[in-house]
Amino acid sequence: MSETEQPKPKKKSKLKKLLLLSVGLLVIGGGGAGAVLYASGGLLPGGHAAEEDPDMPHLVPRDDANPASVDAARERARQGRVDPRLFQSTYVPLEGNFTSNLRGGDAFVQIGIGISTYYDERVLENVQKHDMAIRSAILMTLTEQDPAAIGTLRGKQALKIALRNAINGVLTNREGFGGIDEVYFTSFVTQ
Repeated sequence: MSETEQPKPKKKSKLKKLLLLSVGLLVIGGGGAGAVLYASGGLLPGGHAAEEDPDMPHLVPRDDANPASVDAARERARQGRVDPRLFQSTYVPLEGNFTSNLRGGDAFVQIGIGISTYYDERVLENVQKHDMAIRSAILMTLTEQDPAAIGTLRGKQALKIALRNAINGVLTNREGFGGIDEVYFTSFVTQ
């Protein structure tokens, strides 16, 4: 083991450092490019193409909305932020009441539900088409609720969000698009 063998590992370690630095820069650069594509909608499933697809629901602008504002608002809506001042909301009650036992088995809830959407009639057609699956998802969501929690305003608001997510989950799984923006209680009885 002479002195001449020691410089060789140093060269290898410099080569390793240079290689690791190069790989790190490529990863960072690729991540930045990916972030730009994602932000522009290029990597989003159904990004820009979703608005142009004639089979997908479209936002319905209000009659008095400025077309330039509507175009900018459509971009924001792709990220989940629909401006209610620019788009028409459609309200529809779901037929009948929903009655379910609550978690723990001693209490029950009976509710009436209405939904709203800023999208065209295709969302409502999908709701009618998948009525049975939606009703089942609503009942399953109700059975998971804590009786004490839904007795509070905060609990009712959380239940509305859970119901909206359940309905949109059914629609997304079956049609590729949810579209329900809000759930409303038309009646609410617990015992």
